[in-house]
Amino acid sequence: SKEAIDEARNEITKSFGKQYAHSRNFNTKTKGAQEAHEAIRPTDISRSRINMDADMSRLYELIWKRTIASQMADAELERTLVKISSNKSDEIFSATGEVIVFDGFLKVYLESTDDEKENDTDETQEGLLPNLTVGESLSNQNITATQRFSRPPSRYTEASLVKKLEELGIGRPSTYAPTISTIQNRTYVEKGIDEGAERVYQQLILKADKIADKKLKETTGSSKGKLVPTDIGYIVNDFLIQHFTDIVDYNFTAKVEEDFDEIASGNQEWTTMMGTFYNAFHPKVLDVEKNAERESGERILGEDPVSGKQISVRLGKFGPMAQIGSIDDEEKKFASLKPDQNIGTLTIEEALDLFKLPRTIGSYKDHELVVNIGRFGPYVKFDKTFVSIPKEIDPLEITIPEAIELIDQKIAENAPVATYQSKPVQKGKGRFGPYLKWDNIFINVNKKYDFDKLSQTDIEELIEEKIQKNKDKIIQEWKEEGIKIEKDRYGKAVLIKGKIKKALTGKIKPEAMTLEEAKELLKVKSAVKKTKTAKAKK
Repeated sequence: SKEAIDEARNEITKSFGKQYAHSRNFNTKTKGAQEAHEAIRPTDISRSRINMDADMSRLYELIWKRTIASQMADAELERTLVKISSNKSDEIFSATGEVIVFDGFLKVYLESTDDEKENDTDETQEGLLPNLTVGESLSNQNITATQRFSRPPSRYTEASLVKKLEELGIGRPSTYAPTISTIQNRTYVEKGIDEGAERVYQQLILKADKIADKKLKETTGSSKGKLVPTDIGYIVNDFLIQHFTDIVDYNFTAKVEEDFDEIASGNQEWTTMMGTFYNAFHPKVLDVEKNAERESGERILGEDPVSGKQISVRLGKFGPMAQIGSIDDEEKKFASLKPDQNIGTLTIEEALDLFKLPRTIGSYKDHELVVNIGRFGPYVKFDKTFVSIPKEIDPLEITIPEAIELIDQKIAENAPVATYQSKPVQKGKGRFGPYLKWDNIFINVNKKYDFDKLSQTDIEELIEEKIQKNKDKIIQEWKEEGIKIEKDRYGKAVLIKGKIKKALTGKIKPEAMTLEEAKELLKVKSAVKKTKTAKAKK
C-alpha cells in the first residue's frame, strides 16, 4: 500500500540516508494471475526488533529486513578479474569476483538461494573482492588449494521446480501446488531420503613458507527432500516423448497457457482453441492406442550363471522386477526390486541377490519365518501375517531375533482396541493417515478425534458414520448377483461387480436400471478388459 511505501521510505532515509531510498511497487511476473493480498510486513516499520522468544524474533527480523530491502536502492557491483604475480614464482594467480561500488539494499539484507548445494563451498561460486588498485602490493597471508570434484546438476526441490515452471511460462500460481502433488501421488517422482555419502578431499595451505596438508570430508549424492524420478516416471516420460513429442514440448505447454489467458480475457473463443487442438490430438491418441506397444523399460543385464538364461529387469504389473528367462521361455523366475532399487541402475549382481528370496530363516511359535519382497517392499511372513521390514534392515541379512521383534510389534499393533457389535476393532496408520478397521471396513480417523485417546463413544460414532455413508452411496443393489450401483467420491454413478467397474454416463438413469441391463453393461466392460489384457501380453 502507499502508506507502507511512504513509511518504509521515511525509515530508510532516517536510518541509512536519502541515497538508499528507492520506492517501488511489485506486480506478479505471471501473466493472467490474480493479485492476492498485500505482502506480509510489519505494521510499524520503525520497529526493527521485538521482545519475544528467539524464533519469533528471528522471524520478525527476517520480515522487517525483506520489507525494508524491497524499498531500497539497487546495489552497484563491479565485476572484476584480478591477476596477481609473485616475486617467488613465475605463476600468475587470478581471482574473479565482484567489488561493491554501492551497497544499496545489501546494507540490510543479502538474499539466499533456493538452489541447494551439497556443501557450503562451490568451485563455481564467485565471492566479493576487496577494493584493489592496479600495481598495489599484496602481502601473502596464506594460499589455499582445495581439491574439487565435478557434480551433476542438483535435482529439483519443490521450490526450485516452481521457479523453473515460472521461467518456462508453464502453469499459473493456482496450478503449481496441484501439479507437484499430482506427480507425487501418481508416483512419477518421490521425495528423496538418501542422506548421501561422505567423501574425503584434500586441502593444501601455504602459510609462512610451510605447506599444511588437510584431509577434509564432504557429503555428496544426497537426495533428501529433493524430487527423485521413479521407474514408472522414467517409463511414462519416455513413452510420451516417443509418441507425443509436440504435446510435451515446453513451448507448446506455454502456448496453451497463453491461449487460456486470452480466453479468460475474452479475446479468444474457447471452442475455436479447443477444436484446433482436439482435431490434431485425437487421431494421434487413437493411433497410439491401436499401434503402440506397452512400455516396460526393459533392460537386459546378462546371463544367469546357473541356468544360462537371460536376466532382465523391467516394470511389471506390481512394480519393478527382475526376471530370469526371456519372454518365449516357458519357465521364468521373477523377483521384485527393493524400494531403494531402480530399473535404470540395477546391476546383474544385485539382480541375482534378489533371487535368493524367498528364504526361510527359522521358526517362531511353530510357524516358519519366510523373508521375501512384495509389491510394497520386503517383508517377513509369519503364519497368515505379513510384517514389513524397515529400510534400515537388509532382507538378505535379517536375523531371527530381528524378525521376531518385528512380528511381536505387529501383533501388538493389531491387537483389538475395542469391540462393536461383538466384532473386534483395530487401529493403525496407513499411507492416507490413521484409521480403524472393523468387519473388513477401513474407517479414516480425521483430526477432529485424538487418535491416541479414542474412547468407546468415539469408535462407535466413527463406525456408525461409515456404515451410514456406505448406505447413502448405494443407488441400487442386487445382493444375490453381487451387483450394485453406487456413487463415487464425485457423486457419479458407478456399476460394480467384484473388481469390474463401469461408470454410468449419458442417458442412463441408474435408479431405473434393471438387473438385465446391468448384466449386459458388465459383459461389454469385461470383454473390453480381456481384449486389452490380451493385447498387452503380445
